[in-house]
Amino acid sequence: MLADRMKRLGTETAFEVLARAKKMEAEGREIIHLEIGEPDFNTPRNIIDAAIGALNDGFTHYGPSAGMPNVRKTFAEFLTKDRGIEVLPENIVVTPGAKPILFFSILALVNAGEEVVYPNPGFPIYESVINFVGGKPVPVPLREEKEFSFDLEEMKGLVNDNTKLIIINSPQNPTGGVLKPEDMKGIAELAEKHDAWILSDEVYSKMVYDGEHVSIYDFPEVRERTILLEGHSKSYAMTGWRLGYAAMPVALAEQISKLQTNSNSCTSSFTQVAGIEALTGPQDESLKMMAEFKARRDMFVEGLNQLPGFKCLKPKGAFYVFPNITGTGKKSKELEEFLLEKAGVAGLSGTSFGKYGEGYLRFSYANSQKNLKRALEMIRAVL
Repeated sequence: MLADRMKRLGTETAFEVLARAKKMEAEGREIIHLEIGEPDFNTPRNIIDAAIGALNDGFTHYGPSAGMPNVRKTFAEFLTKDRGIEVLPENIVVTPGAKPILFFSILALVNAGEEVVYPNPGFPIYESVINFVGGKPVPVPLREEKEFSFDLEEMKGLVNDNTKLIIINSPQNPTGGVLKPEDMKGIAELAEKHDAWILSDEVYSKMVYDGEHVSIYDFPEVRERTILLEGHSKSYAMTGWRLGYAAMPVALAEQISKLQTNSNSCTSSFTQVAGIEALTGPQDESLKMMAEFKARRDMFVEGLNQLPGFKCLKPKGAFYVFPNITGTGKKSKELEEFLLEKAGVAGLSGTSFGKYGEGYLRFSYANSQKNLKRALEMIRAVL
């Protein structure tokens, strides 16, 4: 018999749809994969070479739970330069992927019954882990008419003295929305007023196509109550390498490191060496990747807006589109299944990201322009 807490644990639907789509492919069906949030580019050669060199140099053993000292130093220096506020090595915790930071932070901070405010539609693991630890999920709707940003007045009615944590994500999964400086300022003020922590998920920070990335770290007054989550998976096509990290107050970093000791022990040493090269080495391949994503975005959004029943905002970041499909007359889950079965196009229902995702689909444009154009043709044919 499983522990009761397992009933409260959710999942990530993208992997379920991927498995189903792969099964259909194995049966001979043509499938265009727009369901999984993973760059379709290879990891840049200089990063791979750095990992191979590290393996040859003996970086195959345990390291400190919080990360190797030179890695923490490099990541801290990168954030200091990139976010414009001093980050020290002891503020950094390195984990195998970004998800452990999310999981450990909620586990370390949230008691049973305490509230966590989070974006909806949003990354489904937020709500899953809040429920798992016995916290109370408080969704903040992201509305199309506000370009999928928060309504700060609405948010003020949801944050109170029982709010332990506010989760923000910009650029955002699944909508591609980007928070503005005034949004960040309002969140910072709410966190200070109600003595709440902030978890800022910024793993898509290098994927901003219009304007510049705004970080909660631009507001130094909330630094001591903020966990800034970053990772290498998206910007450097390193999803399978499992390398994430975060900056946080030293006292919390020590506790997060303790959770790491009790679970993963540490992040693989040669992967950390590769992570240094990613941040300090040539950025040409990463920049080319971002330029291609922007070109795909522009082409795909234009095509979606020509489909009957579709209406799609142009996202400012990440590599997702979140079209409104209410004009098709179908519910989100119904259209997800219809397009997979009839058109061979794998996307995700907006409800995979929360109840406020009804009426939308999420497509990842981390696929070639040729395949994206083919997907538009196949969708049009069945609609």
